Order: sequence, then structure tokens, then C-alpha cells
Amino acid sequence: MNKEEHKPHINIIDEDAYAEELYNDLLKSCSKHVKVKDINLIRKAFDLAKESHKGVKRKSGEPYILHPVEVAKIVTSEIGLGAKAIACALLHDVVEDTEYTLEDIEHFFGEKIAAIIDGLTKISGVFDNHSSLQAENFRKMLLTLSDDVRVILIKLADRLHNMRTLESMPPNKQLKIAGETIYLYAPLAHRLGLYSIKTELEDLSLKYRHPKPFEEVAIKIKDSEKKRQQEINRFSLPIIEKLEKNNIDFDISGRPKSIFSIWNKMQAKNVPFDEIYDLMAIRIVFKSINRETEKAQCWQIYSIITDIYTPKPDRIRDWISSPKANGYEALHVTVMGPSGKWVEIQIRSERMNEIAERGFAAHWKYKGEKTDEGELDKWIKKIREMLENPNSNALEFLDEFKMNLFAAEIMVFTPKGDLKTLPKHSTTLDFAYEIHSEIGNKAIGAKVNHKLVPLNYILRSGDQVEIITSNKQKIQTEWLNQVKTAKAKTSITDAIKAETKDRIKKGKVLLENKLKELNIHPSSRVFRKILPEFEVITKDEFYSKIGSGIIKLDNLKKVLKKNTKNKLIRYWGLQFSKSSSANKEKKNSVKENIVNEFNYKTPIIISDNSDQENIKYDIAKCCNPIPGDEVVGYKNPDDNFIVIHKSKCPNAIKLMSSEGNFIVVAKWTSQKLLSFLVKLSLNGIDRLGIASDITAVISKELSVNIRKIYIETHDGIFEGELELYVHNVNNLNNLILNISKVKGVDSVKRNEEVSK
Repeated sequence: MNKEEHKPHINIIDEDAYAEELYNDLLKSCSKHVKVKDINLIRKAFDLAKESHKGVKRKSGEPYILHPVEVAKIVTSEIGLGAKAIACALLHDVVEDTEYTLEDIEHFFGEKIAAIIDGLTKISGVFDNHSSLQAENFRKMLLTLSDDVRVILIKLADRLHNMRTLESMPPNKQLKIAGETIYLYAPLAHRLGLYSIKTELEDLSLKYRHPKPFEEVAIKIKDSEKKRQQEINRFSLPIIEKLEKNNIDFDISGRPKSIFSIWNKMQAKNVPFDEIYDLMAIRIVFKSINRETEKAQCWQIYSIITDIYTPKPDRIRDWISSPKANGYEALHVTVMGPSGKWVEIQIRSERMNEIAERGFAAHWKYKGEKTDEGELDKWIKKIREMLENPNSNALEFLDEFKMNLFAAEIMVFTPKGDLKTLPKHSTTLDFAYEIHSEIGNKAIGAKVNHKLVPLNYILRSGDQVEIITSNKQKIQTEWLNQVKTAKAKTSITDAIKAETKDRIKKGKVLLENKLKELNIHPSSRVFRKILPEFEVITKDEFYSKIGSGIIKLDNLKKVLKKNTKNKLIRYWGLQFSKSSSANKEKKNSVKENIVNEFNYKTPIIISDNSDQENIKYDIAKCCNPIPGDEVVGYKNPDDNFIVIHKSKCPNAIKLMSSEGNFIVVAKWTSQKLLSFLVKLSLNGIDRLGIASDITAVISKELSVNIRKIYIETHDGIFEGELELYVHNVNNLNNLILNISKVKGVDSVKRNEEVSK
């Protein structure tokens, strides 16, 4: 938790009284999850936190003790953890921000609490240029996952309270923290089954990344509340009557989908709020007779519902027979309601509902004496495997981890019938690595449902897979593009690195032997002469190419006898003189000054003659923002150059998370001189002359120039793509409106696809 450590003059009596109010409020929150004998532990932790943070204020102005208390309240009332976790939440910033050490914590509270606090305490120190502090912090946090999952749960509570109080931070910090949240913390909450926290994190992130759309959707949800409640009542009444007649003890509730979920669907389908029909979900939570009868009761309720309303066959989700990897269990069915709209119903027992709301904490509570390893336990093992390689780059790890967080899942079988859970779109090669890294390394093909398929074959739920291997198989770099899972990518990368290491070792021995034959000692002078001749940059690259046979050393003697034309060192395609070390130091000094002097708090204004304080910008090719789009800037730390991305561009979100310190708030001014490239996709019913009608409409638009037009027809339908230069979003929206009025045109939308 980054806080401003300034200590304004505060009346200590008032602060103490305020702290006592917070403590009493905390005790009320944790009454369900804490025994009377554990109150002393909470009081002791509270007193130490209060004393160590005394006089310090948060950015929002309240005494700092508010933050650890609020985190502790989330930990107990919203996640359901007990006294030790509450104590750790109260103490989570003490070691990082005060004079107390980890040894002090261990002395006062014991080894276990000290270990959790250690997991929560941020890393200090310097990391390599290709890493980021946030990525390393996240990695360290995950290292504790299989030791004590409470570290992650407390960290999520910490992030949730920070997001709830984010309005007090400057705009650039808001973007950084909101970007990290949507990129990593919301998916992590999802994976651990904390759906309520995941939903709130998503909504709060949207609020700061896209404030206007957030506000618009929130208002529309509120405005439609009365009508929605009437629909819920009308839909639920027949179900309530039937369930009561069958003596089922239950609660039924209807709630709107989250703001983020609705906004996401609007973006994905390119439709307005009014065209999103599945805005609500009905939940039935029943009191089970016992654990063994829960499944049968779920299907009984399903049968009662489908006697009243017609189900949509392809929308039945049985998460009871095969729970999700995060422990989630429920039966989902979508039925046609009386208003002609599809309605999703979630059927859960009270136990299932608690796991759905509280996730991991409830998973362990109900696990009891059960010894079977659940999917959640297996997932934690996978994370541990991913972290076993201490040399892997933090950002690479973060990417691989992120990839498996939000993935929808498929369930496939081994030849013996063992069940394996994989992310959707996984291939047979992913399956091979899921079984064992050696199986993956030697895989040459597979049989899916007894039919021979290649390694890049995409699996579906229910497939039975047999992997065919050969000891002669060689790891191929292309495999990285054929796999989905982090485990497979990590195993392939490690195997390639190991192979490269072997080639380097072999090449080094061959070169040294050859030089020995020539009676030459390897030195920096020798390498300065031979590396440019063989068109390589580094010694390792040279060794590797020798080891793989790409470079032959037959003419080495001839190369060494050549006179060096000039005393230059080739480096990454550039040339520097031998005295360039001074220039390099000067360059590094300039780079440091640029990073230090640049004011990230000041929004960058993008105008026709944008040259704000000699800062130049470029438009990101991955998302092609135009004036009127919500944008953010990424300032290259090496120079005074800023790349402008759409706020919702996946690459921008990733940058906010991994390199948030270089994110700049950006705003457009009116654009009249510059034109920006946009792409449109359109389709509709084909008719004679439709292409000429569309081009006629475009030519009438004064602020639009055509770069490319492509229309293809088949079976009475046309599909097309347009590339146009426009000044701003208003020009573009006018054009889309006018094209959509052309007879036969069914859909016109801006191509929002983002290249990675």
C-alpha cells in the first residue's frame, strides 16, 4: 500500500476515540467467524497497528488506521476468514511502513502470522529493466499461494478497499491502479471463486478507466429498476408456487448483471443498452436435506422450472457433476420467460451458494475430512510449478499466469478415463504437457476419440485423448503458438532454453579447440574481430550457431589474419566508437533526467500541432484511436515520446498493470488538420447497385476520404470492409449513421479488433 507519510497535527484523543469506534465496528463484523477466546489476538493486533500508524493520514484525509480495519472487515465479513487472518489484515502494512520488523511480529504473534505478513510485505530493491516492481510483487505474493492462501485473500481485500477509496488519488495513479485491477486482481478473484469481490473490482475499474460509459450504464440500470422488478415478480410467481407445493425450503432472488458485464456485452456485440436482453439473473438457493441429496434436489428444481418454462437446450450448465476449477458448483438453465425474453436461472444449495460467494475460504470450510484432491487444489499445484523456475522474467510469468485466469474450461479424458480440466481452445499439445512435460516434449501426434489428429488440434469437452510420442522428436519454437496453457508454454520455453544452453556449451568448446589449434588465446580483441565477420552480435549467439552447425570454423584462420577496417564495435545493428562508453553514460544520464523530470500528473493534450513541452506523440497501431475516443498515453522511459492507446485496448490495460508508472492521462482537443485511419465492417442483403450507393454516401461526407473498399457477395448476402480517413469520432458516427440508412445495409460497425 503506497501511502503519503506526512504527519499533520492531530488531536490524539480524537484519533484514539475514532480508532475505538472502528475497532467496535470490526468486532461486530467478525462475530460470525471468531470465537470469544480469539478476541484478545484481534485486540493485540489492532493496538499495534493503531500505535504504529498513529498520526499518519491517508490521501483521503482520514487517519491511516481506517485502511487496515476496513481490510480486516472485508477479510471476515465478505470472505469469511477467522481471527488469524483478521490480525494479519490489521498488521499488513506495519512491517512495510513502520519501524517494526518481521522479527518483532514473530515475537509478538508467532511464526504463522509472521509468515503471512512476510507474504504480504512488498519487495524492496532494484529489478532488471525488463521487469516491473508490480510484476515482482505479484509473483512473490503467488509464491505463498500453496503455503497459505490467506495471503492472496488478504491481498485481494487490500486491493478492494484501495479501489473503493481511489477517488482521492491523482488521475495517473487511478489509471495505473485500475489497470492492474482489471488485468490481474479481478481475474484472480474470479479464479478463487470470489464472485462478489470480482464483480465489484471490475465495476470500480471501469468507473475510473471509462467514467462516462460507467455512469451512463449505472443510470440506465437504475431507471429500469422498477420495470425489471415487475418482470422478476411475474416470472418468479409460478416457480414459487410449484416449489412450495413440493415442500422445498428455498430463497429466490433476481438481480441485474453488473455494470461491467453489461458494458462488456455492449462492446462485444456493438449494441446499445436497450438491445441487451439478458440483464437479469434469477437465483434459487435451497436448504438441502443432506450433502448426498444435493445433486438430486438441483435436478428436481430444474424439472419443476422446465415444466413451467421452455428451456434453451444449449444453455444448460451442469457445474454439479463437474465443478469449476475454483470449486464453483451450481446448475444453470436458461428458459424463455413470459415476456419473450431468455432468463438465466442459477440453482444452488446453501453450501454451493456460500462457496460461490466466498470462494476459497468456503471451499476449505466444506472440504473437511474429504481427501480427494479437487480442481482448485490442482490449480494451486500448477501455479507452484509455474513459479519453480526462479530465472524466468517477471513480466513473462505475469502474461502466462494471466492467460489461465479467466479462461473458460473444457473437460477431456485420458485413455483410461481420468478427467483433465483445460482452458477452452486448448490443443492436443496442451493435453500432452498437462500429463507430463516429457510427454509434451516427445509428442508427435495424438488420437482424439480414436481418430488421428495433429498436435495443434483444438479439443472439445468430452474428447478422449491419447498422445503419440517419439524419442526422436525435437522441440520446435512454433509450438509456442500452438498451445494455450501456461504450463505448456513454460515447459516449451524451458526446453528451448535448455537446448540453446547445450548448443552454446558445445559451440564454446569447438571454438576454444579451434583457437588452441591456431595457438591463439580467446580474448576480447579476438571477439571484436571475428563477431562482425560472422555477422553475429554476441558471443552466446556465436557459440549457439557454431554448436548447431550454422557457422563453420574452417576459415577462422583467414578471418583472424584480416586487418580490421576501423575500430568500431557493432552492437544491435548500430556502430559506436571505442570511446562510446562516455557517450553511453551521457545517454543514460539523459534518460534518467527525462524519467525524473517528466510530470506524469499533468494530462497530455493531443492537438493538431501537438508539441507540449517538446513532447511528441504517436498513435498506437494496435488499436488506432481517433479524436473523440477515450485514450491514455504510455511514455517511453527512454525518450520524450508518448504512444496514444484507446483506454480499452488490451495492450494499454496490460501496460497500466505492468508499467503503470509510465502511464499518462491523455485528452484530445479539436482536430481539423490531421486525419486518422479507421476500419468499418458492414453486411446486409445484396441488391443491384448497393456498392455504388454506399460509395456515393461516403463521397458526400466532407470530412472523410476513402483508402480502401472491399465488398463480397454470396447467397444473396454481402459483406464488406472499408478503410477511411476521418478527423474525429463525430465524423465517423455521422458516416456510420448515413451508411446504415442505405437500403439493404443491415449492420455497420467500427472494427474494434486489437492486434497484440
